Amino acid sequence: MHIDDFHQILNEVYEEIPKVFFEGLNLGVVLEENVEYHPEGKENDLYVLGHYKRGPLGRGISIYYGSFMKVFFYLNREDMKIKVRETLLHELTHHRESLAGYVDLEVIDKEFIEEYKKTKK
Repeated sequence: MHIDDFHQILNEVYEEIPKVFFEGLNLGVVLEENVEYHPEGKENDLYVLGHYKRGPLGRGISIYYGSFMKVFFYLNREDMKIKVRETLLHELTHHRESLAGYVDLEVIDKEFIEEYKKTKK
């Protein structure tokens, strides 16, 4: 899938989500071309599909086209849209929890990484 087609899917998913969920996300949702590897991954086998970022300049979400192509290269458009939606909603959950002072999804993500590391020993 070409990056332009992927960008169109991301835009469609973005438009489906009520705008209230994006409040406070001043850096918006950005599509990045690169493949992003999780630092805990072994032999570059753990890809990051999306990332919620907060810092001195604000809050934003990055979606990594390259990672999606490494993991889901075989999907048709509709199935890719499902994966993009899942990822964007996951990152938006991080955003909303951050605004509310919760870390529930961060805990779940950490548990996932711990389970992954157990399989790599």
